[in-house]
Amino acid sequence: MCRRWFSNDDAKAAEAEAAAAQRVAAEEVKQQAIQERAIAKREDISQALTASSERKGRRGGTGRRSMIMAQSGQGFLSRFG
Repeated sequence: MCRRWFSNDDAKAAEAEAAAAQRVAAEEVKQQAIQERAIAKREDISQALTASSERKGRRGGTGRRSMIMAQSGQGFLSRFG
């Protein structure tokens, strides 16, 4: 007729508390990984946009140009006309 110091209820409560703490820790790690990926994606997108705008700037203008009559005088008619 010895009584245990801890009943089964106490052991189950301790296990549930430990499991809850592990779930919280795992969720924090998961959220941190998601945030790191989001930051990396944001940086990649901004780099791609700046590279794209730099390439557009080197082309010399926007829109389509006629190969026959270019505004700068480098069209077909000015070369061979």
